[in-house]
Order: sequence, then structure tokens, then C-alpha cells
Amino acid sequence: MTDKTMAKLRSLLKTYEERAAKARPEPRTVDEEGERRREECGERLQRVVLPVLQAFVAELRSVGHGALIEDHTEGIDGYPSVGLAFAPRSPGALASVLTFRYDPRRGIAVQRDVKPPATRARLVTSSHDRIGTMTVDAVTAEWVETKTLSFVEAVLKAN
Repeated sequence: MTDKTMAKLRSLLKTYEERAAKARPEPRTVDEEGERRREECGERLQRVVLPVLQAFVAELRSVGHGALIEDHTEGIDGYPSVGLAFAPRSPGALASVLTFRYDPRRGIAVQRDVKPPATRARLVTSSHDRIGTMTVDAVTAEWVETKTLSFVEAVLKAN
């Protein structure tokens, strides 16, 4: 190849690289993408899960049970979560917890920790299990209601 042809080729390649660099956006780093998903999950927990749990807390308290919400959606450390702590009004009842938590591999995972009353057992053991997982975008109020109702039923049966 002649020097003139080589110079023309290099010029074409350089022009192409400059045009291509402008056309493609900067790739996101893994940390930026993970942070974006975590923020989306926190927003979904606040908009969809929290109102449902607040309605359950109001109803449980209206009949004398102990219930409160644990909101960990604003923290910068760890994954966002929202939980319902529920203690039936029966004697010796311990607080059981239902948690909707961000799972970076699956979306929103639901875990429950059902504790029997201290009066029934010498050593308090709990039933800790995962009762569902849903992608962040697919989480609906109906899904949250179903999981929460199942949790309340399990706690009431255990007590």
C-alpha cells in the first residue's frame, strides 16, 4: 500500500471512531446499575408495599393486636426493605415479622419469621422461611395483600 492510501485509511478509521464514540452512551458501571435498581426497588416498596402494610396495621390495632411497620427504604447501607411486626394479643405472644426485601438477583423477596408464644415452648424456635419472590416491576398491591394475609394466618395459628 502506498503512503497516500495508508493515510487515507487511517483518516477514515479515525473519523469512524470519533463518530461511533459520540453515538454510544458511556457504559454504566456495575455499581451505578445496581444502585439504580436498588433505588427503583425502594420506590416500589414505598408506593406499593407500604400502603398495604399500613392498612393491615390499622386493622390489626383496631382489634387490639400489636403491629408496627419497619421501614428501611431510605437507608444507604444494605438493601431496602419494609417489614410488618405482628404480635397477637394472646398471653406470651412474641412478635413475628414479615419482610419485603430487595434481592438483587430476583427482585423483591418476601420472608416471614413466625414465632410461637413463649408459654408453649421452653425454647423459643421460629419458622423462618421465604414465601415468595417477584420482580420489582411486577409487584402489585394484590400480591402484597396475599402474602400479608398468609403471614397473619400463620401467626394466628401458631399462637
